[in-house]
Amino acid sequence: MQRIFVTGGTGFVGRSLVRALLAGGFLVRCLVRPGSESDLKGFESIDRVPGDVLRPKGLAAYAEGCAAIVHLVGIIREHQGRGVTFDRLHVQATANMLSVAKEAGVRRYLQMSALGTRPDARSAYHQSKWRAEEAVRASPVPWTIFRPSIIFGPGDEFISVLAKLIRRLPVVPVLGDGRYRLQPIPVEQVAEGFVRALRLQKSVGQTYEVGGPEPYPFVEILDRIGAALGRRTVKKIHVPLGAVKFVTRALGWLPFYPLTMDQIIMLEGESVTDPTRFFEDFGIAPEPLARGLARMLGAA
Repeated sequence: MQRIFVTGGTGFVGRSLVRALLAGGFLVRCLVRPGSESDLKGFESIDRVPGDVLRPKGLAAYAEGCAAIVHLVGIIREHQGRGVTFDRLHVQATANMLSVAKEAGVRRYLQMSALGTRPDARSAYHQSKWRAEEAVRASPVPWTIFRPSIIFGPGDEFISVLAKLIRRLPVVPVLGDGRYRLQPIPVEQVAEGFVRALRLQKSVGQTYEVGGPEPYPFVEILDRIGAALGRRTVKKIHVPLGAVKFVTRALGWLPFYPLTMDQIIMLEGESVTDPTRFFEDFGIAPEPLARGLARMLGAA
């Protein structure tokens, strides 16, 4: 049985990936930062090794004998005071893990990127993801890159949060007109794509843009979440985007403020793609959003 070395295994996507790898007949070794061990509770059959992607010294010994490295580590927001930056967690961490792969003789490398990543991206987030991708493409280790849109499932930070708002608030706030489009995809399908790429030679050297079968305006996503929860309507209040930008420029640096200007830039740029190649290459059947939401939120 092949052993796969996973970074970011304690995260939302990481835990789903670990389940998919085990179901696919792989052995799993997860790099775990001290203090995060409990996030993998219930996965008794996997190896846990202590370490940090920003401190690569000695990690090659853990990766030796592994068939592949799957690198999932990433952040959506910087905390400069704590050294949590896009450059460190995306660019430097990727360079570190590529060096580990080369030193350990690992013959396969899979990278989690993000939809919207491109050389002329406006957001600092996507710019850093592009630099990380460039490091992967320059590596001699056979690679595959995935660029997902919004990933959803139990415990996510998108659908789960919106569902909680719809349950608790009489009116849900919407930034601007809410017509910016997103293309949510179930976390299980993203994880399955990673697993199948490990056995699919044609995926080597490929970058896959990943999303659900259709894009939806944000306001329609709210309505579909409401329908999955059994709500006939979801009342909304639209907050002018100009006002949100003004406040965010003033307060976005505060840790408790929920938005950054970079996140607003990404929202305006949308997150949509044609995911046909992802579904066809990996033999995955697209799941309609309504069905995925019903399955996740427990509605009939």
